[in-house]
Amino acid sequence: MSDEEVRRVSEALDEVERIADPEARVQAMSRVMADQVKRNVRWKDERSQMVFKLKSEGLSLRKIADRVGTSLGTVQDILRGHSGSWKDRPKKKATSGPDE
Repeated sequence: MSDEEVRRVSEALDEVERIADPEARVQAMSRVMADQVKRNVRWKDERSQMVFKLKSEGLSLRKIADRVGTSLGTVQDILRGHSGSWKDRPKKKATSGPDE
């Protein structure tokens, strides 16, 4: 995706925010958000596929993050199969010390 396409999408979202009538603005925002929820599922899947493809080609995690335009942590999460928030991650079991 080119920077120009990203700019146009951002400008379209700005236009929604500039709708003068508050009720009409919120209705438009609701429709955009509902559409984006569905779109995010597809986009995350496509991004994950690209991360795994680049990993299989031997790229470093940092290079993968740069190529897909995300953080190193996100790439690590994708490869670990984790897609939730930090609060949803399972807690590590405490290891027993020598006194226990």
